[in-house]
Amino acid sequence: MDCMKTIHPYSLIDDQVIIEDGATVEAFAVLKGNTIVKANAVIESHSYIVNSVIGSGTVVRASRITDSSIGDNATIGPFAHIRQNSVVGDNCRIGDYVELKNSLIGTNTKASHLAYVGDAEVGKDCNIGCGVIFVNYDGRLKHRTKVGDNCFLGCNSNLIAPLSIGNKCFVACGCTVDGDVPDGSFVIGRSRATVKPDYAHKYLNKEE
Repeated sequence: MDCMKTIHPYSLIDDQVIIEDGATVEAFAVLKGNTIVKANAVIESHSYIVNSVIGSGTVVRASRITDSSIGDNATIGPFAHIRQNSVVGDNCRIGDYVELKNSLIGTNTKASHLAYVGDAEVGKDCNIGCGVIFVNYDGRLKHRTKVGDNCFLGCNSNLIAPLSIGNKCFVACGCTVDGDVPDGSFVIGRSRATVKPDYAHKYLNKEE
């Protein structure tokens, strides 16, 4: 049988918020609107959640979630920002300083830190590396990106929408991808570093 829910008296919770048995809401958390916190979820201190569903067993650490849905046994934060119309699947990891907007994240997919995923659909079992940017805005219109299942998006990749990346693709770190990628592809698009020995002093020594 589930234990009773635990709600810290220093949290701020609207009357219409639903908190199921077994859930925990820590001090200084804010829960507003049509929010549902399911059984055994943990809302840690300084989280701010509005009109959103938090799945069973999910942990939210000092993060902001609005008009979105989080699946079961996910980990959110610290300091993640999940914006309107986002859906995060079960067993996902959305880590520190990751921002989602109007995006669907498939089961078991991880974006552990410092990424922006906007207007996108990302499949299951994907890894979104540090510094990955879904470039959704061309200065006039927003465009969507679709990433298939079992993909690896390397650090500091830029995905320029509109764009489709197939299943089981590997995008090497530092790439800018501006065209569709078929299933099973390896994508690399960067120049090799030029190393000039004994040359750094020209920039480090201010007197020369």
